[in-house]
Amino acid sequence: MRVPLSWLREYVDVPIDSTPEEVLAALVSVGFEEEDVHRFELSGPIVVGEVLEFVEEPQKNGKTIRWCQVDVGDDVRGIVCGAGNFFAGDKVVVTLPGSVLPGPFPIAARKTYGHVSDGMIASAKELGLGEESDGILRLVEIGIDAPAGTDAIGLLGLDDVAVEINVTPDRGYALSLRGVAREYSHATGATFRDPAERDGADVRIERHEFAVTVDDQAPVRGRVGATAFVARVVRDLDPTKPTPSWMVARLTLAGIRSLGILIDITNYVMLELGTPIHGYDLDALSGGIVVRRATAGEKLETLDGKVRDLHAEDLLITDGSGPIGLAGVMGGGTTEMGASTRNVLVEAAVFEPITIARTARRHKLPSEASRRFERGVDPALPAVAAQRVVDLMVELAGGTDERVGGVFGADITPASIDLPSAFVGGLVGVAYADDEIVSSLEMIGCSVTPTDHGWTVVAPTWRPDLTDRWSLAEEVARITGYDRIPSQLPTPPSGRGLTAAQRGRRRVANALAAAGYIETPSFPFTTDMQNDLHGSADGEHVPSIKLANPLDGQAPFLRRSLVPGLIQVAHRNVSRGLTDLALYETGVVFLPRAGVSYGTAHVPPPAVRPSAATLAELDDAIPPQRRHVAVLLTGSLVAKQPGEPARAADVADALDAVRTIALAAGVDVDVTQDVRAALHPGRTGSLRVRGEAVGYVGELLPEVADAADLPGRVVVAELDLDRILELAGDRVVAGSLSTYPAATQDVSLVVTADVPAADLAAALREGAGDLLEDLHLVDDYRGSGIAEGAKSLTFALRFRAADRTLTAAEATSAKLAGVAVAQERHGAAIRD
Repeated sequence: MRVPLSWLREYVDVPIDSTPEEVLAALVSVGFEEEDVHRFELSGPIVVGEVLEFVEEPQKNGKTIRWCQVDVGDDVRGIVCGAGNFFAGDKVVVTLPGSVLPGPFPIAARKTYGHVSDGMIASAKELGLGEESDGILRLVEIGIDAPAGTDAIGLLGLDDVAVEINVTPDRGYALSLRGVAREYSHATGATFRDPAERDGADVRIERHEFAVTVDDQAPVRGRVGATAFVARVVRDLDPTKPTPSWMVARLTLAGIRSLGILIDITNYVMLELGTPIHGYDLDALSGGIVVRRATAGEKLETLDGKVRDLHAEDLLITDGSGPIGLAGVMGGGTTEMGASTRNVLVEAAVFEPITIARTARRHKLPSEASRRFERGVDPALPAVAAQRVVDLMVELAGGTDERVGGVFGADITPASIDLPSAFVGGLVGVAYADDEIVSSLEMIGCSVTPTDHGWTVVAPTWRPDLTDRWSLAEEVARITGYDRIPSQLPTPPSGRGLTAAQRGRRRVANALAAAGYIETPSFPFTTDMQNDLHGSADGEHVPSIKLANPLDGQAPFLRRSLVPGLIQVAHRNVSRGLTDLALYETGVVFLPRAGVSYGTAHVPPPAVRPSAATLAELDDAIPPQRRHVAVLLTGSLVAKQPGEPARAADVADALDAVRTIALAAGVDVDVTQDVRAALHPGRTGSLRVRGEAVGYVGELLPEVADAADLPGRVVVAELDLDRILELAGDRVVAGSLSTYPAATQDVSLVVTADVPAADLAAALREGAGDLLEDLHLVDDYRGSGIAEGAKSLTFALRFRAADRTLTAAEATSAKLAGVAVAQERHGAAIRD
């Protein structure tokens, strides 16, 4: 919120010598964040000049300039001007040599078109008073008649300055000069003058001749879309009247450009009181106003010229012709106020915040109005704000107020809050006196009534955020000063810390990072095609969650796999010349079940503790979300160096990453050959823990890698991290170390080619019994001497006993016992 200081001083006593930094410091002391200071970036001498005479001189380039004689008070200056919209006798703004205009654009006497121009006659745009300009600024057009030589900077309000503060969503009342002035008063004790304080008779409609109806058949969360609507009629306006310079200067400093007197007035009142105002060309309306929800197929062309498809939840302003505005967001083009407008209908309303926030986001149409409505506006103010607009239109645009209009409004009954006397001090940790609590709450506008145990408090209408005793306690702490709150580090409760799953995830991530992998978190958004390709083994269509309002319309689905995100990251790096990559990510994937409708649970209201049944309903309304871990390697794992060629990453390296993950998680992972739609046949494996599939490893198909512009071989692995940690359990059992020597033997077994090595290893391990300490595959041979369709698998075995030195016979006996089980299950035979 940008706050011009001259405007602020109208409602609160800000010392004339206060600097912007001092004003910001005062506002920071009551909980606002300092953002910036804004000024008109110009400096004098800039004065009022009177055009005495001019001579028009055609130029060779086809342009006609005017050689002007301009009285600037103490001298007559010769000035060259290219504009043709002024006359002799006009008062204009003259920037004399030595002045600087926004840009910066320094002014100096310079020779041009055969003359020495001793200054410049300025336009409103050149002075920073608007984005558009039809020529130089004629002061008569904005109602100013000052003697030549008068300082134009002060005359036009260009010496004003604005402070900018950040207003948090719960303090929407501060998106107005009224609210900021009140807060400055709280901070400094300066006298506050409420611009909304008016007698009821002053704002009363005398002739209810304009129909206003609220017909909300589908309230959001049971809340009607509009709780108040005031319509006022102003006739016989002159929309060509200039906006006064003081109003243009204030709007400009506040960050709003001038758009003509009628729109400028509505924006001015919105900034002043915090109530958004909309004006309609009354002659373009058909019948009365009806506020309702949109119906299927309705469209609306908004003021920005775009035709919008309306949603059933959108709240509309309609007349007999249909929709004429998105309530609280933006008006429609058919009833826009313009140069031909002579009669205006002024709207001041209170719309339901959630409805407005959703509409603004749904249509990607944030506005100054929606920003205020979605934070909550003062429900007691529509009549006052409408009257303020009417008064300004009568004063500045020559209109007539016949006190005609229409009104819809519900009773305003703020809830009372019970506040025990000891509550605030006990919560904040400061021993507040009772009178401090009462005075602080009354200062912010609360009504405080004593009770036997404390007070009953009724919050003011402009503070919808004050709903309970905790929010009242926060206000007391804010008004009395946060510096009074003692600093004390809390004592952490014993016996807590990371859960077993959190520790396991951290071990896995640390292990991959230590192994040289780079973590690359990515957004969980992808396409339906990528989910089908990587989220299922066979590439068939699988159910996916589609977002209603995605950040990227081309990727509206939540991912079923981490691999598409890693492929995107790899593509981005390769396109920038980084071709040797070892990446990993841990993150959530979304696995909806076919035929189940998600997102249908009733969302509980805020500030209400949900019941166990409500939480269970919410859990059922979201798909299963499993945390996975995935790796991707491409390019060279070992870079080329003297005496050693580069070595490209392959599936064996991805398997090493899997073993790193398994070791960190505390499980043993078996690999069996498998087939997946996105992976190369023959170079794909299924990962299993205790016989249960937990992931896969393999090389991307060349066409899949080519589609992502990834050259060469790309290998990936993905595991269900949550599941392998569940299978690992949360206990670590440390085995004893034997001091006796090991006995090592090898065994080569011939089996058919379709027997997985992991199954054969499991049979050997089971048959060998407890004496077998370690077993791993060292060779897979399918050449000469082995029958076609068979293979020879060689395993290295290590045996050890905990209580004695094993003999060779004992080791051989254990080995043969394992071979016997392998023979029984898989037809294995010892290779000769």
